[in-house]
Amino acid sequence: MKKTALFFLLSVLCMGSIEARAQVVYSATRPERALNIGVMGSLYQPDYAGNDYAQTGPKDLLGWGGYVDLRLTHWIQLEAEGRWMRFNKYEDIYEDNYLFGPRFPIHETRRFKPYAKVMAGWGKMNFQENFAYGHFANIAVGGGVDMPLTRKLTLRAIDFEYQFWPNWVYGDLKPYGGSVGISYRVF
Repeated sequence: MKKTALFFLLSVLCMGSIEARAQVVYSATRPERALNIGVMGSLYQPDYAGNDYAQTGPKDLLGWGGYVDLRLTHWIQLEAEGRWMRFNKYEDIYEDNYLFGPRFPIHETRRFKPYAKVMAGWGKMNFQENFAYGHFANIAVGGGVDMPLTRKLTLRAIDFEYQFWPNWVYGDLKPYGGSVGISYRVF
């Protein structure tokens, strides 16, 4: 009788532990999805100073922009940005960018979230003295570092891009520049 009671008790305990394991929620989990919306200020070398060919401009363009970062999982992230470089113009030359593409996290820590990105879209350029304007394909590679300030606010400490406009009127255009900004986490 004792052996039967001991076997029954051990069986009940084993079944109970199997069921208990299925109910545990891990304390280190967090939702993977996040949406951040931000604004930024930018400084860019337009790679054009007039004279119908690509060359380093005498003035860097200043402008503002907005961006949206969508994090679906740790490794699947997307970014979209629009930038309007309309200040500090030389002979009324300015550039606007509208880009979209994947974003790749690089060894994130609690305080620093470095990333790389590859984006594509189009750019708009106004030529010297308002002579003409055009829309051109635009490819950009870059990266930067985001720094969470609070649960909802993140500082974009630096964001650098090197752009390539392959079908520009007078050959290839290669503007580059950097931005800083701040974003708000919607969810």
